[in-house]
Amino acid sequence: MSVTVTAEFLGGLDVIFGGVRRVKLSVSANQDSGNGTPILKDLLTKITSDVLIDQKDYDVFIEDETVRPGILVLINDTDWELEGEDEYQLENGDIITFTSTLHGG
Repeated sequence: MSVTVTAEFLGGLDVIFGGVRRVKLSVSANQDSGNGTPILKDLLTKITSDVLIDQKDYDVFIEDETVRPGILVLINDTDWELEGEDEYQLENGDIITFTSTLHGG
């Protein structure tokens, strides 16, 4: 099963994604997923393999196999902590927003 979601990269994250601020992605469930429904973790895999421009920037976005601290993640404008974080089951039309709160100074 696959779903189509929109990923948004804000707060300067678009720089590591080639200036792309918004992208639609078709996400399939990992073969290890129990019920065949893609989860947010599958989206992270898709983003880092298909959208991330340079793999040297992987650590800017991902740490310990999840989104790096300092990056706010919203699922349809709701904090992902209230939705199950990277175990959230994606649905068609979801908008997942990644906003960096880390700024140079």
